[in-house]
Amino acid sequence: MRKRRLRRLRNYDYSQAGGYFITICTYNREYLFGEIINQEMMLNYVGRIVEEWWVELEKKFSSVKLDDYVIMPNHTHGIITIVEGEWDDVGAIHELPLQDKIERRRMLIPKMVGYFKMNSAKYVNRVRNTEGTPLWQRNYYEHVVRSEDEWNRIRQYIRNNPLKWQLDRENRMSKNFNLEHDRYWREIYDSV
Repeated sequence: MRKRRLRRLRNYDYSQAGGYFITICTYNREYLFGEIINQEMMLNYVGRIVEEWWVELEKKFSSVKLDDYVIMPNHTHGIITIVEGEWDDVGAIHELPLQDKIERRRMLIPKMVGYFKMNSAKYVNRVRNTEGTPLWQRNYYEHVVRSEDEWNRIRQYIRNNPLKWQLDRENRMSKNFNLEHDRYWREIYDSV
């Protein structure tokens, strides 16, 4: 069995104010949410359910604001902002001592991702009559956004995702499936 790499910052409090770039892939990277037509993502009914649950995060969690996001055929990217309290410097990383994994589960980002994955899977499986079938991979990728410049690069990446689908490593039909990606994004591709 392949050992999974944990990409989260050790002892970091994933409930503190700031921006978080999240990527979640479907189970076995199955194409479930629609297709790219003329470089635009066209969501099917399953993709629309996933989008509804993504937007629901802002309603469910009062200290959360959603930034750019995209639902792709077999994954989703989005920036989640925790706005509780004032925060000006997203570059600072404040660490919180953690006693065990239970503390991490109480943090807002893992709690939100769990809520999103559980509810979207439940409703998608109900509509598809596939109760109990995994919709999402067990893990997800998250990245703490540390600067305005980085925030803008991630927004651009999200917005351009459908435009670059023919080059995307998640696209099995891509002629560039083994394309060597920009070093900055390689970590994203290798971790999800």
